[in-house]
Parts: sequence; C-alpha cells; structure tokens
Amino acid sequence: MAIDIVTPTFPESIQEGTIAKWHKRPGEAVARDEVLVDVETDKVVIEVVAPADGSLVEILKAEQDVVHTGDLLARFAEGSGSGVAPAAEAAAAETAVAAPAPAAPAGPAGIASPAARKLAAERGIELGRVAGSGRDGRITKEDVLGYRAPSSPPPAPPASRAEPGPVALPPTEAIGELAAGIGERLERRVPMTRMRARIAERLLEVTRTTAMLTTFNEVDMHRVMEVRAQYKDEFARVHNGVRLGYMSFFVKAAVEALKRFPQVNASIDGNDIVYHAYQDIGVAVSTDRGLVVPVLRDADNLSMAEIESRIADFGERARTGKLGLEEMTGGTFTITNGGVFGSLVSTPILNPPQAAILGMHAIKERPVAEHGAVVIRPMMYLALSYDHRLIDGRDAVRFLVAIKEMIEYPAKILLQI
Repeated sequence: MAIDIVTPTFPESIQEGTIAKWHKRPGEAVARDEVLVDVETDKVVIEVVAPADGSLVEILKAEQDVVHTGDLLARFAEGSGSGVAPAAEAAAAETAVAAPAPAAPAGPAGIASPAARKLAAERGIELGRVAGSGRDGRITKEDVLGYRAPSSPPPAPPASRAEPGPVALPPTEAIGELAAGIGERLERRVPMTRMRARIAERLLEVTRTTAMLTTFNEVDMHRVMEVRAQYKDEFARVHNGVRLGYMSFFVKAAVEALKRFPQVNASIDGNDIVYHAYQDIGVAVSTDRGLVVPVLRDADNLSMAEIESRIADFGERARTGKLGLEEMTGGTFTITNGGVFGSLVSTPILNPPQAAILGMHAIKERPVAEHGAVVIRPMMYLALSYDHRLIDGRDAVRFLVAIKEMIEYPAKILLQI
C-alpha cells in the first residue's frame, strides 16, 4: 500500500522548516518507526519516522528544501517489497542537474551519485578507484573532489586546470589535506542552518531592544568541591548512578536568590512587568547545531538528584536533536557554563524575554586573602547580565552576592538562609 510521507504539524510559533538530512534512500528497506528524514526548524530538529515496514518509493523534497506543515516529502510503499522504479532513485538524488552521465562502471561506481559521476567524467577519474564515504559505500561528489590519484600513471588533466573558476570544496576536515596537496588558498561557503540563523536573529534583537549590563563577582568553590568529593560516590549509589555535579548547586542557589529578588525573575511585556511566582530555570547546552536552552520546570520543587538527572538527559538529547519544542520554551532565568570550555570570564547575552542570565566560568586556583592570611583557593568568576530597564544595578549586585554566599556556604541552600 502506498503512503504519503508529509511534513508533521509545526507548533504555532514555527512557520517553516528545512530538510536537514535524508537517512534512507529509495529502495532501501525500512523498519517501522525508523527515522526517514530530519526536518530542521529554527528551534528543534523534528524526526519523521516510517509509518510501517516497507521502503521509500520516491523522495520529493531534497536536502535544504524549505517545507511547511503538510508538505509532501516522499512516497512510501508498505510491505517487504521495494516498489521502486529504476528512475525513482535518480529523481531523488542530491542534485537535480540534468546532464548526460557516463555508463555505470563496475564495482563501487555503481552506487555513485549523479553529481559524482559527472565530476569524475570531467576530471578523468575512474570511479572504481574512489572510496565512497556515503551510506552503504555510496560515492559522493566530495569523495571525487578529495580523490588523489597515485603518482604513476598520472591522471588525465582535470578541467579546472584549463579553465580556472570557483572551486567546489570537500567537507571542512578534508580542506587542510587538499590544500597541502595542491597548494591553493581555499574557502568553503555553506548556507547558514535555520537554527544558526535564528540564534543570530535573537542575539541581534537583544542588542537592539534591551539595556543590557553585566556585573561580575568571584566565588570560592572549595566548600562545594569538598561536599562533592565526600558524597559523590554515595550520591550516585543512592540515586541510581546519577552523578553529582556543580550545576545542581547553582540551580538551587539561583532558585533561592530569585525568590528574594522577584524582579530578576520577571520579564517586560509591552508596558507591563510580569512577575513569575515560579522558577523555571533554563540551562544552556552546546550542540553542533548551536546553543539550545532546555528548561527545568518548577526547579524549586526538584531535588538535586532530579536536577542533575534532567540536565544530563537534556545534554544527551540536545546533541542528537531529540529535544522537544515544549522543553525549550518558557523559562524565567537562564544559567550558562562557559567554564566547561575553559572560559575564564565572559559576558553572557540575555535570553529574551528573560531579564537576567547567570554565567559560570572555569575554576582556577588563585591566591586570596582569608582572615588576614593568603591562601590558595579554587575560584570561579561569576557574571550576571541583566536588563537595566527592569533591574537596578543595586539589586543585580545583591542578587549575585546572594548566589556567591550560598555557593561558598552550601548549608545556606539547605537552610534557605
């Protein structure tokens, strides 16, 4: 039975998406619920799965095509048979350029893309000698571009030597090797992903629409580190392997500080100030596609084990593009940790419409004065960026000092003092 594969219904805040990657090709056997294609929006990557056991018949939307809710992406044949016409796979190939292609040579060349065949013909490269890096050994255009023939016998002169022009480039990791081989200055131009474009848009919006300031402080981490070192093994044993990190201490400290300074937990809506009677804490997570901020709902009601468990889950699913849109919407305050990458100090940018964001940084041992003596302590710089339209400098500083004191004396978090 033939089934139409369509774009899933986007949430109200998302208007369109882009085909990020096809995981299956026409004729390839597919099991029920296997991922067929990734549709990237400006917030999340949506996986479209197979409705049943069967195979793709035809792909109608190529990678990087813009799609809307309900658009026809592909046709699917239910059942174990392929149901793919010989021309269907070519129609769904990565290039739509109609050009005469040479007869398919034997061996690996039989699963080369049309673009790879065309380029190989232009450069006089025998496809049977090219190793394919695509799925199931498929030879791609980039494989042909990166192919280096043995010194003897020499390959036919490539067309690009006769007619200099724009150079099509292989993936980033191959650029250094290719440049070393041919001595050329190379550039690689790729379209900005929808998520990266949305991040850029939001960051520019913050600079235009807020009065953002940043205040800094430093925190002595030695007591938190001692608590973690003393109890991390028992913590993991009691809480089914959940690891005790520093983020749960900062989330708990932020929750208590937000209760004391409600204006930091507020947002501006037109001419109104919206005060939130709950603490939904966003935790910034870095992925290959960009920064995402999943939200710990009602963080004041979560235990430290629940906080650590959810953050670990967010990180894993963010890196595989499996976070849901509802998990990244809302939030009343955000924490970002540049210290995991080695940042010593930075100015975090607000996550609108939130009024403040806390930046954590690398822990470094430094000499500090303590009770009239110089001691070596593990110190961390903290940064609080805030919207000065809503939060006065005095309150921003006091808020950050409250977090500092709770981290330096962790018992205050437990005692809520």
